[in-house]
Amino acid sequence: MKSNYLFPSKFKFLGLVILIPVSIYGLLMLIYSYEPEILNVNVLSIISEEFSKPFSFLSIENNNIYNEIIGCLLIVSALMVAFSEEKKEDEFIAKIRLESLVWATYFNYAILFISMIFVFDLAFLWVMVFNMFTLLIFFILRFNWQVWKLNKNSFDEE
Repeated sequence: MKSNYLFPSKFKFLGLVILIPVSIYGLLMLIYSYEPEILNVNVLSIISEEFSKPFSFLSIENNNIYNEIIGCLLIVSALMVAFSEEKKEDEFIAKIRLESLVWATYFNYAILFISMIFVFDLAFLWVMVFNMFTLLIFFILRFNWQVWKLNKNSFDEE
């Protein structure tokens, strides 16, 4: 079955090659608050607000872009892994893909719902930061788990 919304299957490997180290660098960045000095640059800011400055629109700000690079690479690579065709893309794989996407969405928003009730202040901001990425991560994990189970069951029947 040809799906025009999926990347070619070779994008999955490329996405994994980027996703794994970027995830590690991202976690290290969060744990150790690491930001390389070389990435302190002036950037265009559409909206900016800091504790010591008033709210501003369209300004030039000095910012370390390490976390933006990590975040963008994480999103692009996770999209490549999540939405690349399988080598054998058929209707059943498409069904698993859809069910996994729905399951990941429900699971992701259940976590967000619970967090809105029980997590507050700066901790909730961290939940929202992680929530940007967890939908894709949950989808990738569930989809690949289901495909692995399908392949295992097919292999066991032979």
